[in-house]
Amino acid sequence: MPVDDEKLKINEIFYSIQGESTYAGRPCVFVRLAHCNLRCTYCDTTYAFFEGRNMTIAEIMQQVQSYNCSLVEITGGEPLLQHNVHHLFNLLCDRNYEVLLETGGHEEIHEVDKRVKIIMDLKCPSSAESEKILWSNLNHLKPIDEIKFVIGNRADFDWALQTVLDHDLNGKYTLLVSPVYGQLDLSQLAAWIMDTKLSLRLQVQLHKFIWGADKRGV
Repeated sequence: MPVDDEKLKINEIFYSIQGESTYAGRPCVFVRLAHCNLRCTYCDTTYAFFEGRNMTIAEIMQQVQSYNCSLVEITGGEPLLQHNVHHLFNLLCDRNYEVLLETGGHEEIHEVDKRVKIIMDLKCPSSAESEKILWSNLNHLKPIDEIKFVIGNRADFDWALQTVLDHDLNGKYTLLVSPVYGQLDLSQLAAWIMDTKLSLRLQVQLHKFIWGADKRGV
C-alpha cells in the first residue's frame, strides 16, 4: 500500500497559536491523534481517548497544507500508539515542515525521525501514571528535544527535581515545568524554580489563557 493511502485515526486537525514548549506563541498546525493508554488525573483531552475518524496520510497532508503554516505538532492522545504516524513524520519532514511531537514518555521513541523535535512528558506522581515511564527513552533523546514535567503540587516538583539530578538532565535538554492549569499559584512555582538554580523553564498553557480552559480546537 502506498504511504499516502495508509490511515491514522485522527481526533482533530486545527490551526492555532502554539501554547507550550519553546515554540510557544508561534502559529502552528496541530494534528491530534485519537487513543491514549494513560489516564492522567488532570487530563484535559479526554475526548481524544476514543473520538476520531480514519484519514489517509494524503488527506491529513492536504488539510495541513491548507493552513500555509510551516510549524506542525503531532499530538494526542498518544501519537506513538499508531505506527503509521512514523510515515507522517517522514513525509512532513521531507516537505520541510518543522515538526514537533508531544508524547507521554511511555512509548518507544527510538523510531521517530531524527528531524522531529520531541517534547516528552515525564509523568509526575500526581498524574497517577509515573510507574509507566519508559526510562530508556532518555537514551534516545537528542539535544534539540525537550522534557516536560506537569506539576500539581510540591511533591511533584520535588520528584521532578530529583529526576533531573538523578538522570543528569540539567543543561542537556530544555526542561519545561508546567503547572496543572488552575491548580498552582504561578508565583509559587516560579519561586520554587528560581530556588533550584537549575536551567528549568516555567511554561504555562498559553492557549488556555487566551481562549479559556475548555475551548477545543485551539
